[in-house]
Amino acid sequence: MKIHTQQFPLIEKLISLQEVFWLNSQIKNANEGMAESPLTYADVKAAEERLKRFAPYILKVFPETLADGGMIESPLVELPNMKLLMRKDYSQQILGQLLLKCDSHLPISGSIKARGGIYEVLKQAEQLALEHRMLTLEDNYSILDSERFRSFFSQYSIAVGSTGNLGLSIGIISAKLGFNVTVHMSADAKHWKKDLLRSKGVNVIEYAADYSKAVEEGRRQAETDPNCHFVDDENSRDLFLGYAVAAFRLKKQLESSAILVDGDHPLFVYLPCGVGGGPGGVAFGLKLVFGDHVHCFFAEPTHSPCMLLGMMTGLHDQISVGDIGIDNVTDADGLAVGRPSGFVGKVMEPLLSGIYTISDEQMYKLLKDLADSEDIDLEPSALAGMIGPVNLGKYGNGYLEKVGLRDKMDCSTHIVWATGGSMVPKEILEEYYQKGTFS
Repeated sequence: MKIHTQQFPLIEKLISLQEVFWLNSQIKNANEGMAESPLTYADVKAAEERLKRFAPYILKVFPETLADGGMIESPLVELPNMKLLMRKDYSQQILGQLLLKCDSHLPISGSIKARGGIYEVLKQAEQLALEHRMLTLEDNYSILDSERFRSFFSQYSIAVGSTGNLGLSIGIISAKLGFNVTVHMSADAKHWKKDLLRSKGVNVIEYAADYSKAVEEGRRQAETDPNCHFVDDENSRDLFLGYAVAAFRLKKQLESSAILVDGDHPLFVYLPCGVGGGPGGVAFGLKLVFGDHVHCFFAEPTHSPCMLLGMMTGLHDQISVGDIGIDNVTDADGLAVGRPSGFVGKVMEPLLSGIYTISDEQMYKLLKDLADSEDIDLEPSALAGMIGPVNLGKYGNGYLEKVGLRDKMDCSTHIVWATGGSMVPKEILEEYYQKGTFS
């Protein structure tokens, strides 16, 4: 595919694997952007209500959710030491408050995928049980934890293609409910994730190719089985809505911490991005809740800038990083995606503020710095968002001027969305830390 670099001068920097900061010229005000979306506030609210119905079941089978009453939720923590360290290392002041949304520590599967992935499987389970009159909306859903329901669900299959974390969430919840589940894993998926899934009774199929091939094969095989539900990470509205519910939860956390979000107190959120479903869903929910007062940025590896390439050119899923000679090889396995979701790219086109890229070396450095300064361990891909506030300060003055926030940054809040890490084995966390030492 021929792309004219004169039309998109940033392409040459992408090809040379430079870190870039791109602002979305297609962004509109939140109301206009939402009016173009096929999804609505009511859709996200319905997803939230479904998760509430399942809370008694989740609480029963995953006691680690006790503190949140069966809700799959993560803490929001301040990073004062990391903020000081980044100011020193990057010679860039971060105005406002720096927080970490710890989806890295979500219960059950330890990543942001515990939101969308688990939600989609729960919705499928509910639909099947309702259709067969085994369940009503008024029931206490804890009854799903029984041999009767496990035997029923064992007649059905769930399949998904994944670089790792989505496969973990889908595999763990599907197996717990009783479904037969197959996870198609790409070459960049970590071995410990495959081993963990197999220990849960999940069928793992490995591919030598990348994420897109795993999804393609998973979709093809699922189409031959009428009792198989394929979780389509590239196009699923249910995944997207499961992620979007996070915005309602975050609003409550900010309010309980007395953190204002309004015209004088802007919110900036930095989200690691692979195919786009997780960050897209969260950002969509945030725009629903906070409107023009929230500014969302995606973060991608320099070797896998698929969403940036798709949105910048307007080609979305009609272009991959391979089309411009980028190898899609990164240690940030959850972000190792060569072709973006066209569905997500088009929904976010009028809502997303921008996208930046980050090298593996920077992610490892930030991983070590966060462990040293705040005693928080994450996997490399989860650190993609951390450099966001620095990049905004260095390269975002034009954007801040345009949206009228140059003189309001002292009252701003920056949230880095940590997407995974708590389930990583200790010896592998140590390997990550050592790589950060030499980055």
